[in-house]
Amino acid sequence: MALINLLMAQINTRVGDFEGNTSRILDIVKTACAEHKNPLVIFPELTLIGYPPEDLLLRPSIADIVESHLNRLCAELPSDAWVFIGYPRSEEGGLYNAMGVLHDGKIVAEYFKQELPNYQVFDEKRYFKPGIKQACVFPIENVPVGLTICEDIWDPNPSAQAALLGAKLLININSSPFHIGKQGERYDLVRKRAKDLELSIIYVNQVGAQDELVFDGGSFAVDDRGEITGAAENFKEELTWIKVDNSPSKFCFMPSVLPKPVSELESIWKALVLGLRDYVEKNGFPGVILGLSGGVDSALTLALAVDALGAERVQAIMMPFRYTSKISIEDAKEQSENLSVKLKIISIEAVYEAFMGSLSDEFSNLATDTTEENLQARCRGVILMSISNKKGLLVLTTGNKTEIAVGYSTLYGDMAGGFDVLKDVPKMLVYELCKYRNRISECIPARVLDRPPSAELAPDQRDQDSLPPYPILDKILELYIERDQSLDDIVSQGYASEYVEKAIRLVDQNEYKRRQSPIGVRISKKGFGRDRRYPITSSWTT
Repeated sequence: MALINLLMAQINTRVGDFEGNTSRILDIVKTACAEHKNPLVIFPELTLIGYPPEDLLLRPSIADIVESHLNRLCAELPSDAWVFIGYPRSEEGGLYNAMGVLHDGKIVAEYFKQELPNYQVFDEKRYFKPGIKQACVFPIENVPVGLTICEDIWDPNPSAQAALLGAKLLININSSPFHIGKQGERYDLVRKRAKDLELSIIYVNQVGAQDELVFDGGSFAVDDRGEITGAAENFKEELTWIKVDNSPSKFCFMPSVLPKPVSELESIWKALVLGLRDYVEKNGFPGVILGLSGGVDSALTLALAVDALGAERVQAIMMPFRYTSKISIEDAKEQSENLSVKLKIISIEAVYEAFMGSLSDEFSNLATDTTEENLQARCRGVILMSISNKKGLLVLTTGNKTEIAVGYSTLYGDMAGGFDVLKDVPKMLVYELCKYRNRISECIPARVLDRPPSAELAPDQRDQDSLPPYPILDKILELYIERDQSLDDIVSQGYASEYVEKAIRLVDQNEYKRRQSPIGVRISKKGFGRDRRYPITSSWTT
């Protein structure tokens, strides 16, 4: 049997770190060559610079930097390896999203991405020119190998071009971000391409997080019958060998043990943990701090922070006021103890009274309203940000997607911070994730999940006093935000018009708040941030 040993190098790169990414490539290839002769080592899209590099691609020095690191790779890589890497290539007055194949000290093949995504979180047409509509197919061990990059696999033409030129093996490198259900979409699409074209396909994806995007890895191999024969785990760095039988009479992937499938809730949990961990680690924070209120959102945020960083790098602050219930303090203490997190209790009474004293003339003869409620939240924000400044800790805000959508949060109060891990998590999913985490180990007190949600900014306050019921509100928001349905469309599906009108009005009115909110992990097909770019000032109505 003639074997080809192929390594899917599913790695976590750092944007802009040419030195670190290059050194990582060299280490992995050298290790691979020590295990097998003449390996094919495949790295993700734009590995050399990291993805997405955004406007770093517009820097005038980009061409020289890329060239110098490609030269280093050509000089230092083992000569027998075939190394597939992604990088930006400047040529003929344009910049291309490129894949090169390095072997024996030179680039033996180079391909420019044809299909440039320009939707959702992608804006590659801002930076790159599309490659010409022509396949790149070349021989390795007498096997015709074709090259494609990420979006190319979603369009039928680039793969078909390679098949027409006789490719038996198609290499597709990716930086494909996670959203709920994404891995199933990839499997279905690549299996169809492989089966329709009778072409074996290697799909290598980046893993790790960059700002709000999480890349879940999940690299895999599909044979020419459309069967998945090998795969890497999702949400972790992994170097996965694929063995190929290249006997004269056949060319096929040899089957290997596939990773255990994960549930939807587990994949969401892992995405949130990875997104938080990488943001903290890659930006050099020693740890995080958050306000623990005894409510469900801060409870979930605390559990995610501990899973991401360890309890020793997480600090929780309980900041009670006259409206804070006794059970909120008890629940915050219990959860902190369950997770071995250090909890400090700092009352905001004195801070609040100092502000009110300073504002007494301005507020004279004016009725009490939400101003006093917002002031409580801002007292807490000042305390958290002050500790952050002193200790260098990243403040985690705790707002969920539902609250952020309708503006149920306070600017410069509970929105003050650097990262919101729940930014794309609707309220009802918050509860589901809490239950999921408690099945791993009981850490969130049951009473936190059973009590009606309340900001506790006024006596006997409940979220549902001013909002539609959360199960209904979440569905309305999904239809309006993620599916772009109109008021009439949503009402026609059985939702009360007063609920729909209120939800849409609140979403539209609070765009200005969302623009000033911290970034957070994206898990849906349309999160607030790169996905959804609505004007603040607008007369649009549904």
